[in-house]
Amino acid sequence: MTTLAASRRDVSPPAVNLSKPSFPIIRSVEVTPLDIPLFEPFGISGGAQAAANNVLVTLELADGTLGYGEAAPLPAYNGETQTQALAVLAGSRRWLAGYVVKDWRWLAAEFRGRGGAWCGSAQCAFELALLDALTKQRGEPLWKFFGGAGTTLETDMTVTTGTATEAADNARAIRKRGIRMIKVKVGGKLGPAHDLERVGAISEVAPDSPLILDGNAGVSRAAASELVRGLKARGIVPALLEQWLAKDDLAGARALAEESGWLVAADESVTSADDARRVVAERAAGAINIKLMKGGVVAALDIVAVAKSAGLTLMIGGNVESILAMTGSACFAAGQGGFDFADLDTPLFLAENPFDGGFTMDGGRISVAHLAAGHGVTPKW
Repeated sequence: MTTLAASRRDVSPPAVNLSKPSFPIIRSVEVTPLDIPLFEPFGISGGAQAAANNVLVTLELADGTLGYGEAAPLPAYNGETQTQALAVLAGSRRWLAGYVVKDWRWLAAEFRGRGGAWCGSAQCAFELALLDALTKQRGEPLWKFFGGAGTTLETDMTVTTGTATEAADNARAIRKRGIRMIKVKVGGKLGPAHDLERVGAISEVAPDSPLILDGNAGVSRAAASELVRGLKARGIVPALLEQWLAKDDLAGARALAEESGWLVAADESVTSADDARRVVAERAAGAINIKLMKGGVVAALDIVAVAKSAGLTLMIGGNVESILAMTGSACFAAGQGGFDFADLDTPLFLAENPFDGGFTMDGGRISVAHLAAGHGVTPKW
């Protein structure tokens, strides 16, 4: 039986003349755990994570250029683990050396066939390392590679799960940072009354902040209706309802948008262009949250194309990521253009930063304009 990976190798790029040292040939790839403590657990409806248990990929070209990528699996989000990402990425050591980095899309497809399809965060790390090396070798910033449409975004900051008092305290701290937009995690076992108290407390201390209410697929239809009614009774109008319902409940998402009259975003529901087309066909969302960690750069580009052609609003987000992966996402969204929402705040939750470089922040304003080549992030060690 011919495997998908084997069939692709039959039509692989031609052999490279290794006597040409200027040719951007891949020499090696290294994969290491990247464990970064958080100030406090990052809680969503599916559970909490006490540390960023991620993976660092270091790809070296024959001329010494290094490219870096990060996998940020989040078990509470989609079940992916650090162990899984490490295993999938380590497999690339057996076959990647000797290929040409400019063939990054072919290499991305090859990696997907060798396990990346089952671990989106690993696929993201692999592709990001390829593109960092490629654009460094060219002397091109990653945001320009992605289209050069812009260099700035406005990010929100997240209030994770917890009590109403904690929510209010976190909202005050977010506004003190100069960040205007607040994202609030809702859903889970404590129910809509608990969420109403938390959102109400945030609205009281930050009445002019646009609110994104993110359920991470942890809100039932009944709870969603109760939450909508409660928010309307309090005069709270969210800027966005992000993936309240189960990822396959597209009819429910459409009904939620109709019942509330508010903008609904698909997150867990969309990990591929086919998923995006289903959301469009079912009129299940007016926005899509693009996350490179869901399936990598190529998949994200395909989803953006579907969303833009359908006139959907775009959001860029991520898992619990360091400045490395988040800068890659910032370059993607700014370079592509047309992103109205950004959720690139998780570097602010990390108690340590093992990297130099990356995007800059002024309040909620993120800028990648200063980056000269690649994504500009390098390990401190």
